[in-house]
Amino acid sequence: MKLQYQLNAAFTTLLIVIMAVTGFVIYSLILDLLIQDEERQLEQKGELLVGILNEEYNSDKNMQEINAFLKDQDLQLILYDRDYQQVLYTTMPQKVIQGFLLNNNIADENEELWEYGNNKYVTSKILFYPKSTGMELILLTPLKDLQIVQQDFIMRLLIVFLVGAIAAVILSSFLTNKLVTPLSRLKRQVKKIEKRQFDDIERIKATGEIKEVEQSVFEMADELQRYMKSQQAFFQNASHELKTPLMTIQGYAEGIRDHVFAAEDKEKGLEIMVTEVNRLKTIINEMILLAKLDSEQSIYQTAEVNAKVLIEQVADRTLPLINERGIALHHEADPAIILTVDEEKMLRALLNITFNGIRHAHSQVNITVGRKNRLTTLTIEDDGQGIPEDLLPHIFHRFVKGKNGETGLGLAISRAIIEQSGGKITVGKSELGGAKFVITFP
Repeated sequence: MKLQYQLNAAFTTLLIVIMAVTGFVIYSLILDLLIQDEERQLEQKGELLVGILNEEYNSDKNMQEINAFLKDQDLQLILYDRDYQQVLYTTMPQKVIQGFLLNNNIADENEELWEYGNNKYVTSKILFYPKSTGMELILLTPLKDLQIVQQDFIMRLLIVFLVGAIAAVILSSFLTNKLVTPLSRLKRQVKKIEKRQFDDIERIKATGEIKEVEQSVFEMADELQRYMKSQQAFFQNASHELKTPLMTIQGYAEGIRDHVFAAEDKEKGLEIMVTEVNRLKTIINEMILLAKLDSEQSIYQTAEVNAKVLIEQVADRTLPLINERGIALHHEADPAIILTVDEEKMLRALLNITFNGIRHAHSQVNITVGRKNRLTTLTIEDDGQGIPEDLLPHIFHRFVKGKNGETGLGLAISRAIIEQSGGKITVGKSELGGAKFVITFP
Protein backbone atom coordinates (compact mmCIF):
# COMPACT_ATOMS: atom_id res chain seq x y z
CA MET A 1 0.00 0.00 0.00
CA LYS A 2 1.28 3.44 -0.92
CA LEU A 3 2.28 5.85 1.83
CA GLN A 4 -0.46 8.30 0.83
CA TYR A 5 -3.16 5.64 1.27
CA GLN A 6 -1.62 4.52 4.55
CA LEU A 7 -1.68 8.07 5.91
CA ASN A 8 -5.26 8.60 4.74
CA ALA A 9 -6.37 5.31 6.28
CA ALA A 10 -4.62 6.09 9.57
CA PHE A 11 -6.08 9.58 9.73
CA THR A 12 -9.60 8.38 8.83
CA THR A 13 -9.44 5.57 11.40
CA LEU A 14 -8.28 7.99 14.08
CA LEU A 15 -11.06 10.40 13.13
CA ILE A 16 -13.70 7.65 13.29
CA VAL A 17 -12.48 6.50 16.71
CA ILE A 18 -12.51 10.06 18.08
CA MET A 19 -15.97 10.73 16.64
CA ALA A 20 -17.32 7.43 17.99
CA VAL A 21 -16.01 8.11 21.49
CA THR A 22 -17.27 11.71 21.36
CA GLY A 23 -20.69 10.61 20.09
CA PHE A 24 -21.01 7.96 22.80
CA VAL A 25 -20.09 10.43 25.55
CA ILE A 26 -22.51 13.05 24.19
CA TYR A 27 -25.27 10.46 23.78
CA SER A 28 -24.76 9.37 27.39
CA LEU A 29 -24.79 12.89 28.79
CA ILE A 30 -27.46 14.55 26.66
CA LEU A 31 -30.41 12.67 28.22
CA ASP A 32 -29.28 13.60 31.74
CA LEU A 33 -28.94 17.21 30.68
CA LEU A 34 -32.39 17.16 29.05
CA ILE A 35 -33.92 15.65 32.19
CA GLN A 36 -32.30 18.27 34.40
CA ASP A 37 -33.42 21.06 32.08
CA GLU A 38 -36.96 19.68 31.92
CA GLU A 39 -37.13 19.41 35.72
CA ARG A 40 -36.06 23.04 35.98
CA GLN A 41 -38.68 24.14 33.46
CA LEU A 42 -41.40 22.11 35.17
CA GLU A 43 -40.45 23.65 38.49
CA GLN A 44 -40.67 27.15 37.01
CA LYS A 45 -44.07 26.42 35.42
CA GLY A 46 -45.32 24.84 38.65
CA GLU A 47 -44.25 27.75 40.82
CA LEU A 48 -45.95 30.13 38.38
CA LEU A 49 -49.19 28.10 38.46
CA VAL A 50 -49.13 27.78 42.24
CA GLY A 51 -48.61 31.51 42.58
CA ILE A 52 -51.58 32.22 40.32
CA LEU A 53 -53.72 29.72 42.17
CA ASN A 54 -52.75 31.22 45.54
CA GLU A 55 -53.67 34.72 44.33
CA GLU A 56 -56.72 34.05 42.16
CA TYR A 57 -58.20 31.00 43.81
CA ASN A 58 -57.85 31.24 47.57
CA SER A 59 -59.25 28.81 50.07
CA ASP A 60 -62.75 30.26 49.66
CA LYS A 61 -62.92 29.06 46.06
CA ASN A 62 -64.22 25.59 45.42
CA MET A 63 -62.29 22.81 43.72
CA GLN A 64 -64.37 23.01 40.57
CA GLU A 65 -62.98 26.45 39.74
CA ILE A 66 -59.42 25.27 40.42
CA ASN A 67 -59.92 22.19 38.27
CA ALA A 68 -61.31 24.28 35.44
CA PHE A 69 -58.28 26.57 35.56
CA LEU A 70 -55.82 23.66 35.56
CA LYS A 71 -57.64 22.00 32.69
CA ASP A 72 -57.14 25.12 30.57
CA GLN A 73 -53.29 24.91 31.00
CA ASP A 74 -52.91 21.90 28.66
CA LEU A 75 -50.35 20.28 30.97
CA GLN A 76 -49.88 16.80 32.33
CA LEU A 77 -50.38 17.45 36.05
CA ILE A 78 -51.71 16.07 39.27
CA LEU A 79 -53.26 18.09 42.12
CA TYR A 80 -52.63 16.05 45.23
CA ASP A 81 -53.72 16.42 48.85
CA ARG A 82 -50.96 14.99 51.07
CA ASP A 83 -53.01 15.20 54.26
CA TYR A 84 -55.72 12.92 52.88
CA GLN A 85 -53.40 11.18 50.35
CA GLN A 86 -55.95 11.83 47.66
CA VAL A 87 -55.68 12.92 44.05
CA LEU A 88 -57.93 15.95 43.77
CA TYR A 89 -57.47 16.53 40.06
CA THR A 90 -55.43 15.18 37.16
CA THR A 91 -55.20 15.54 33.40
CA MET A 92 -53.77 12.05 33.02
CA PRO A 93 -55.63 8.75 32.52
CA GLN A 94 -56.88 7.11 35.70
CA LYS A 95 -55.03 3.86 35.01
CA VAL A 96 -51.76 5.78 34.95
CA ILE A 97 -52.65 7.45 38.25
CA GLN A 98 -53.50 4.06 39.74
CA GLY A 99 -50.12 2.77 38.60
CA PHE A 100 -48.35 5.69 40.27
CA LEU A 101 -50.28 5.03 43.49
CA LEU A 102 -49.42 1.34 43.42
CA ASN A 103 -45.72 2.15 42.87
CA ASN A 104 -45.95 4.72 45.68
CA ASN A 105 -44.50 7.32 43.31
CA ILE A 106 -46.78 10.13 44.41
CA ALA A 107 -46.18 9.66 48.12
CA ASP A 108 -42.38 9.25 47.70
CA GLU A 109 -40.87 12.73 47.80
CA ASN A 110 -37.43 11.59 46.55
CA GLU A 111 -38.50 9.79 43.40
CA GLU A 112 -37.73 11.93 40.34
CA LEU A 113 -38.50 9.52 37.49
CA TRP A 114 -41.90 7.83 37.75
CA GLU A 115 -42.55 4.63 35.83
CA TYR A 116 -45.75 3.14 34.51
CA GLY A 117 -45.52 0.16 32.20
CA ASN A 118 -42.86 0.90 29.62
CA ASN A 119 -43.21 4.63 30.08
CA LYS A 120 -41.21 6.91 32.35
CA TYR A 121 -42.04 10.47 33.41
CA VAL A 122 -39.95 13.41 34.56
CA THR A 123 -41.68 15.09 37.51
CA SER A 124 -41.56 18.24 39.57
CA LYS A 125 -43.51 18.83 42.85
CA ILE A 126 -44.50 22.27 44.09
CA LEU A 127 -46.29 22.86 47.43
CA PHE A 128 -49.07 25.39 47.86
CA TYR A 129 -48.67 28.16 50.41
CA PRO A 130 -49.25 28.01 53.23
CA LYS A 131 -47.89 24.47 53.53
CA SER A 132 -50.52 23.72 56.12
CA THR A 133 -53.02 23.27 53.28
CA GLY A 134 -51.22 20.02 52.37
CA MET A 135 -51.90 20.58 48.70
CA GLU A 136 -49.23 19.79 46.11
CA LEU A 137 -49.03 20.39 42.38
CA ILE A 138 -47.17 17.73 40.39
CA LEU A 139 -46.16 18.40 36.78
CA LEU A 140 -45.06 15.54 34.52
CA THR A 141 -43.35 15.16 31.13
CA PRO A 142 -43.07 11.77 29.36
CA LEU A 143 -39.47 10.66 29.03
CA LYS A 144 -40.26 9.66 25.42
CA ASP A 145 -40.61 13.34 24.54
CA LEU A 146 -37.09 13.98 25.81
CA GLN A 147 -35.78 10.89 24.04
CA ILE A 148 -37.23 12.21 20.79
CA VAL A 149 -35.32 15.45 21.39
CA GLN A 150 -32.23 13.39 22.21
CA GLN A 151 -32.49 11.37 19.01
CA ASP A 152 -33.10 14.49 16.96
CA PHE A 153 -30.02 16.10 18.50
CA ILE A 154 -27.93 12.99 17.85
CA MET A 155 -29.11 12.88 14.23
CA ARG A 156 -28.11 16.49 13.76
CA LEU A 157 -24.81 15.75 15.48
CA LEU A 158 -24.22 12.77 13.18
CA ILE A 159 -24.87 14.97 10.17
CA VAL A 160 -22.36 17.50 11.50
CA PHE A 161 -19.87 14.69 12.17
CA LEU A 162 -20.42 13.26 8.68
CA VAL A 163 -19.89 16.61 7.00
CA GLY A 164 -16.86 17.23 9.21
CA ALA A 165 -15.48 13.75 8.42
CA ILE A 166 -15.87 14.31 4.68
CA ALA A 167 -14.17 17.70 4.96
CA ALA A 168 -11.43 16.18 7.13
CA VAL A 169 -10.83 13.33 4.68
CA ILE A 170 -10.64 15.79 1.76
CA LEU A 171 -8.23 17.96 3.75
CA SER A 172 -6.25 14.86 4.75
CA SER A 173 -6.00 13.78 1.11
CA PHE A 174 -4.79 17.25 0.12
CA LEU A 175 -2.22 17.42 2.92
CA THR A 176 -0.95 13.87 2.47
CA ASN A 177 -0.73 14.41 -1.27
CA LYS A 178 1.26 17.56 -0.61
CA LEU A 179 3.44 15.58 1.79
CA VAL A 180 3.89 12.49 -0.36
CA THR A 181 4.37 14.22 -3.74
CA PRO A 182 7.87 15.53 -2.85
CA LEU A 183 8.76 12.02 -1.64
CA SER A 184 7.61 10.52 -4.94
CA ARG A 185 9.66 13.08 -6.86
CA LEU A 186 12.60 12.43 -4.57
CA LYS A 187 12.25 8.72 -5.29
CA ARG A 188 12.64 9.43 -9.01
CA GLN A 189 15.78 11.44 -8.32
CA VAL A 190 17.20 8.57 -6.25
CA LYS A 191 16.53 6.27 -9.21
CA LYS A 192 18.62 8.62 -11.32
CA ILE A 193 21.42 8.34 -8.78
CA GLU A 194 21.07 4.55 -8.94
CA LYS A 195 21.49 4.74 -12.73
CA ARG A 196 24.37 7.25 -12.31
CA GLN A 197 22.49 9.95 -14.22
CA PHE A 198 24.00 12.71 -12.09
CA ASP A 199 23.55 15.44 -14.70
CA ASP A 200 19.77 14.84 -14.82
CA ILE A 201 19.17 15.23 -11.06
CA GLU A 202 16.70 18.00 -10.21
CA ARG A 203 16.12 19.79 -6.92
CA ILE A 204 12.80 19.14 -5.16
CA LYS A 205 10.68 21.84 -3.53
CA ALA A 206 9.82 20.70 -0.01
CA THR A 207 9.74 21.85 3.59
CA GLY A 208 10.67 20.55 7.02
CA GLU A 209 12.29 17.13 7.38
CA ILE A 210 11.61 16.26 3.73
CA LYS A 211 13.68 19.27 2.69
CA GLU A 212 16.48 18.05 4.94
CA VAL A 213 16.28 14.58 3.35
CA GLU A 214 16.26 16.15 -0.12
CA GLN A 215 19.32 18.20 0.77
CA SER A 216 21.08 15.09 2.11
CA VAL A 217 20.24 13.12 -1.05
CA PHE A 218 21.49 15.96 -3.24
CA GLU A 219 24.72 16.20 -1.23
CA MET A 220 25.09 12.42 -1.37
CA ALA A 221 24.72 12.53 -5.15
CA ASP A 222 27.38 15.24 -5.39
CA GLU A 223 29.70 13.29 -3.12
CA LEU A 224 29.05 10.05 -5.03
CA GLN A 225 29.71 11.79 -8.35
CA ARG A 226 32.88 13.31 -6.95
CA TYR A 227 33.94 9.94 -5.60
CA MET A 228 33.34 8.20 -8.92
CA LYS A 229 35.28 10.87 -10.74
CA SER A 230 38.09 10.58 -8.21
CA GLN A 231 38.06 6.80 -8.68
CA GLN A 232 38.30 7.24 -12.44
CA ALA A 233 41.12 9.71 -11.98
CA PHE A 234 42.72 7.32 -9.50
CA PHE A 235 42.74 4.43 -11.98
CA GLN A 236 43.98 6.69 -14.75
CA ASN A 237 46.75 8.08 -12.56
CA ALA A 238 47.54 4.66 -11.12
CA SER A 239 47.87 3.16 -14.58
CA HIS A 240 50.12 6.05 -15.59
CA GLU A 241 52.25 5.81 -12.41
CA LEU A 242 52.62 2.06 -12.81
CA LYS A 243 53.14 2.11 -16.57
CA THR A 244 56.07 4.56 -16.49
CA PRO A 245 58.43 2.44 -14.33
CA LEU A 246 57.26 -0.74 -16.08
CA MET A 247 58.16 0.73 -19.47
CA THR A 248 61.57 1.75 -18.09
CA ILE A 249 62.15 -1.73 -16.69
CA GLN A 250 60.94 -3.34 -19.92
CA GLY A 251 63.20 -1.14 -22.04
CA TYR A 252 66.33 -1.89 -20.05
CA ALA A 253 65.46 -5.58 -19.73
CA GLU A 254 65.02 -5.97 -23.50
CA GLY A 255 68.20 -3.99 -24.10
CA ILE A 256 70.18 -6.23 -21.76
CA ARG A 257 68.60 -9.35 -23.31
CA ASP A 258 69.49 -8.24 -26.82
CA HIS A 259 73.03 -7.18 -25.72
CA VAL A 260 72.39 -3.62 -26.86
CA PHE A 261 74.17 -2.01 -23.88
CA ALA A 262 77.82 -1.95 -23.15
CA ALA A 263 79.09 -3.30 -19.82
CA GLU A 264 78.90 0.08 -18.06
CA ASP A 265 75.45 0.88 -19.47
CA LYS A 266 74.33 -2.61 -18.55
CA GLU A 267 75.24 -2.07 -14.88
CA LYS A 268 73.56 1.32 -14.94
CA GLY A 269 70.43 -0.23 -16.46
CA LEU A 270 70.31 -2.86 -13.74
CA GLU A 271 70.54 -0.18 -11.08
CA ILE A 272 67.72 1.78 -12.73
CA MET A 273 65.64 -1.38 -12.93
CA VAL A 274 66.11 -2.03 -9.20
CA THR A 275 65.22 1.60 -8.44
CA GLU A 276 62.06 1.39 -10.54
CA VAL A 277 61.10 -1.94 -8.95
CA ASN A 278 61.44 -0.37 -5.51
CA ARG A 279 59.34 2.56 -6.69
CA LEU A 280 56.69 0.16 -7.98
CA LYS A 281 56.77 -1.70 -4.69
CA THR A 282 56.27 1.55 -2.77
CA ILE A 283 53.34 2.62 -4.94
CA ILE A 284 51.66 -0.78 -4.70
CA ASN A 285 52.14 -0.96 -0.93
CA GLU A 286 50.66 2.50 -0.48
CA MET A 287 47.73 1.65 -2.76
CA ILE A 288 47.06 -1.48 -0.71
CA LEU A 289 47.28 0.56 2.52
CA LEU A 290 44.83 3.12 1.15
CA ALA A 291 42.39 0.38 0.20
CA LYS A 292 42.62 -1.12 3.69
CA LEU A 293 42.20 2.28 5.35
CA ASP A 294 39.00 2.83 3.37
CA SER A 295 37.49 -0.61 3.85
CA GLU A 296 38.86 -2.36 6.94
CA GLN A 297 38.02 -0.83 10.31
CA SER A 298 39.78 -3.68 12.10
CA ILE A 299 43.22 -2.39 11.14
CA TYR A 300 42.72 0.57 13.49
CA GLN A 301 43.81 -0.23 17.03
CA THR A 302 43.07 2.92 19.00
CA ALA A 303 44.63 3.77 22.36
CA GLU A 304 45.34 6.84 24.44
CA VAL A 305 48.50 8.54 23.20
CA ASN A 306 50.26 11.54 24.70
CA ALA A 307 50.47 14.25 22.02
CA LYS A 308 53.86 15.50 23.19
CA VAL A 309 55.36 12.00 22.98
CA LEU A 310 53.89 11.54 19.52
CA ILE A 311 55.38 14.80 18.23
CA GLU A 312 58.78 13.91 19.69
CA GLN A 313 58.69 10.64 17.72
CA VAL A 314 58.00 12.65 14.57
CA ALA A 315 60.97 14.90 15.32
CA ASP A 316 63.27 11.92 15.95
CA ARG A 317 62.35 10.16 12.71
CA THR A 318 62.69 13.26 10.55
CA LEU A 319 66.09 14.18 12.03
CA PRO A 320 68.21 12.64 9.20
CA LEU A 321 66.31 14.52 6.48
CA ILE A 322 66.40 17.74 8.53
CA ASN A 323 70.17 17.52 8.92
CA GLU A 324 70.58 16.68 5.25
CA ARG A 325 68.59 19.72 4.10
CA GLY A 326 69.74 22.07 6.87
CA ILE A 327 66.18 22.71 8.05
CA ALA A 328 65.21 23.76 11.60
CA LEU A 329 62.31 21.81 13.10
CA HIS A 330 60.52 23.53 15.99
CA HIS A 331 57.91 21.56 17.92
CA GLU A 332 55.77 22.42 20.92
CA ALA A 333 52.99 20.38 22.54
CA ASP A 334 51.00 20.55 25.75
CA PRO A 335 52.00 17.44 27.77
CA ALA A 336 48.46 17.23 29.19
CA ILE A 337 46.85 16.60 25.79
CA ILE A 338 45.87 12.98 25.18
CA LEU A 339 44.74 11.67 21.78
CA THR A 340 42.72 8.49 21.25
CA VAL A 341 44.22 7.20 18.00
CA ASP A 342 46.12 4.33 16.44
CA GLU A 343 49.62 5.46 17.40
CA GLU A 344 51.49 3.73 14.58
CA LYS A 345 49.16 4.94 11.83
CA MET A 346 48.84 8.46 13.23
CA LEU A 347 52.62 8.65 13.39
CA ARG A 348 52.75 7.68 9.72
CA ALA A 349 50.16 10.34 8.84
CA LEU A 350 52.11 13.06 10.67
CA LEU A 351 55.40 11.90 9.13
CA ASN A 352 53.94 12.11 5.62
CA ILE A 353 52.86 15.71 6.22
CA THR A 354 56.10 16.66 7.98
CA PHE A 355 58.32 15.11 5.30
CA ASN A 356 56.28 17.00 2.72
CA GLY A 357 56.91 20.26 4.62
CA ILE A 358 60.65 19.55 4.98
CA ARG A 359 61.04 18.91 1.24
CA HIS A 360 59.43 22.25 0.40
CA ALA A 361 60.72 24.41 3.30
CA HIS A 362 63.45 27.02 2.91
CA SER A 363 64.70 27.08 6.49
CA GLN A 364 62.13 25.93 9.07
CA VAL A 365 59.15 23.70 9.87
CA ASN A 366 56.96 24.27 12.95
CA ILE A 367 54.76 21.70 14.70
CA THR A 368 52.43 22.87 17.49
CA VAL A 369 49.72 21.10 19.47
CA GLY A 370 47.19 22.94 21.64
CA ARG A 371 43.53 23.25 22.62
CA LYS A 372 41.06 25.75 21.23
CA ASN A 373 37.25 25.88 21.48
CA ARG A 374 37.07 22.35 22.93
CA LEU A 375 39.15 21.03 20.04
CA THR A 376 42.67 19.66 20.00
CA THR A 377 44.51 21.41 17.17
CA LEU A 378 47.73 20.09 15.60
CA THR A 379 49.43 22.46 13.15
CA ILE A 380 52.31 21.69 10.75
CA GLU A 381 53.61 24.62 8.69
CA ASP A 382 56.69 25.58 6.72
CA ASP A 383 58.25 28.66 5.14
CA GLY A 384 58.43 27.29 1.61
CA GLN A 385 56.64 28.46 -1.52
CA GLY A 386 53.31 27.01 -0.45
CA ILE A 387 50.75 25.08 -2.46
CA PRO A 388 49.47 26.57 -5.75
CA GLU A 389 45.88 27.82 -5.56
CA ASP A 390 44.68 25.52 -8.34
CA LEU A 391 46.10 22.50 -6.49
CA LEU A 392 44.60 23.25 -3.04
CA PRO A 393 41.15 21.65 -3.64
CA HIS A 394 42.76 18.41 -4.86
CA ILE A 395 45.86 18.16 -2.67
CA PHE A 396 44.46 15.21 -0.65
CA HIS A 397 43.36 13.24 -3.72
CA ARG A 398 45.30 10.20 -4.82
CA PHE A 399 48.21 10.67 -7.21
CA VAL A 400 47.98 14.44 -6.95
CA LYS A 401 51.57 15.65 -6.67
CA GLY A 402 53.07 19.04 -6.24
CA LYS A 403 56.59 20.03 -7.14
CA ASN A 404 59.13 17.48 -5.85
CA GLY A 405 56.30 15.09 -4.98
CA GLU A 406 56.99 11.37 -4.86
CA THR A 407 54.09 8.90 -5.29
CA GLY A 408 51.21 11.36 -4.80
CA LEU A 409 49.68 9.05 -2.18
CA GLY A 410 51.22 10.36 1.06
CA LEU A 411 48.69 13.12 1.79
CA ALA A 412 45.79 10.89 0.71
CA ILE A 413 46.96 8.27 3.24
CA SER A 414 47.32 10.94 5.92
CA ARG A 415 43.79 12.22 5.36
CA ALA A 416 42.35 8.69 5.47
CA ILE A 417 44.10 7.93 8.78
CA ILE A 418 43.09 11.24 10.36
CA GLU A 419 39.45 10.96 9.30
CA GLN A 420 39.24 7.36 10.47
CA SER A 421 40.59 8.58 13.82
CA GLY A 422 37.69 11.05 14.13
CA GLY A 423 39.72 14.08 13.08
CA LYS A 424 39.69 16.54 10.21
CA ILE A 425 42.53 17.97 8.16
CA THR A 426 42.60 21.22 6.18
CA VAL A 427 45.32 23.05 4.30
CA GLY A 428 45.97 26.71 3.66
CA LYS A 429 48.69 29.34 3.54
CA SER A 430 50.98 29.76 6.52
CA GLU A 431 52.07 33.08 8.01
CA LEU A 432 55.60 31.79 7.42
CA GLY A 433 54.89 31.88 3.69
CA GLY A 434 54.52 28.18 2.94
CA ALA A 435 51.82 25.57 3.47
CA LYS A 436 49.90 25.16 6.71
CA PHE A 437 48.21 21.87 7.58
CA VAL A 438 45.71 22.03 10.46
CA ILE A 439 44.45 18.80 12.07
CA THR A 440 41.61 18.99 14.59
CA PHE A 441 40.31 16.33 16.98
CA PRO A 442 37.21 16.62 19.18
